[in-house]
Amino acid sequence: MSMTKERVAVALSGGLDSSVAALLLKDAGYEILGVYMRLWDLSHAQRLEHRAEYVCHTLGISFHVLDLQKEFEHCVIDYFCQEYRRGRTPNPCIACNQHVKFGFLLDRALSLGVDYLATGHYARIEKTNGICRLLRAKDMGKDQSYFLYTLDQSRLSHLLFPLGNYSKTEVRQLAQRKGLSPAIRPSQDLCFIAQKSYHVFLNQHFPSMPGDILDTQGAILGHHRGIAFYTIGQRHGLGVASNTPLYVTKIEPENNRIVLGNKDELYKQEVMAKDLTWVAGGLPFQPVAVSAQIRYKSAATEAVLFPKKDSARIRFSQPQWAVTPGQAIVFYRDDELLGGGIID
Repeated sequence: MSMTKERVAVALSGGLDSSVAALLLKDAGYEILGVYMRLWDLSHAQRLEHRAEYVCHTLGISFHVLDLQKEFEHCVIDYFCQEYRRGRTPNPCIACNQHVKFGFLLDRALSLGVDYLATGHYARIEKTNGICRLLRAKDMGKDQSYFLYTLDQSRLSHLLFPLGNYSKTEVRQLAQRKGLSPAIRPSQDLCFIAQKSYHVFLNQHFPSMPGDILDTQGAILGHHRGIAFYTIGQRHGLGVASNTPLYVTKIEPENNRIVLGNKDELYKQEVMAKDLTWVAGGLPFQPVAVSAQIRYKSAATEAVLFPKKDSARIRFSQPQWAVTPGQAIVFYRDDELLGGGIID
């Protein structure tokens, strides 16, 4: 057996999780190098970069910075704005994972001659008969597999998720023992918006066009300040007086209109999804029973997926509330992530 150590690039964010991922891999005997992605130019990002460098110094590993600002702008920020313009609610973290972390960063890391890229995601990879299976994390409260459904076999074979079998509490304890804490908490909201609100950010990126707010019968109830500021299921901040609670049930970008209705109108038994990817390879040919999850923090629910050429119809066993176009729908069998797509 060769004594050459396997080399791993660890994507360091400056936060706790990725720091502990690097620590675990170093302790496991890998040759580690730390990589920080420069994605946007804010003072918060500079603090995180210094923090990532400090972690590398503490662990005695080399530190590298990759400037991916152009790629991030194109694949994440432009996409985020375009989707809102179309009256949809995007998930930029999924776009970032797909195109930036496990696209540009992974390719760049492999070109540096490493065997693997590791991140601080809470998820697990298991190899069975030469196939990489993507599984939920042991700590279900922190599980991030939902954001990783675009990963395919060629990428999974070069990835490590060291935190998959740890709880968040155990990760904190490991960090304290090695003097890696307190780490800066990366923003739990969108990193590129930082201190600004969504509304300020969206206003800066495209002019909002006010338009009509209607009820389901077509009567005008009031006026909105731009469709980008509304999402399916929204109840507050509508600026419409009503005796009963009203919710956004429909966004019509082509007419620049928002439609309000009652809570019951937001339940859907079926949904269409597009841009489907399947972790193990090709999409299934026939209907398949799955557990479907329609947003990050919602519970998975029993459903049947009916595949089409490049889309799928998903029928839930129980109607789901506020299914939102632009968000990801992700499919599981028990703990295994099978694939996912974008709600159409």
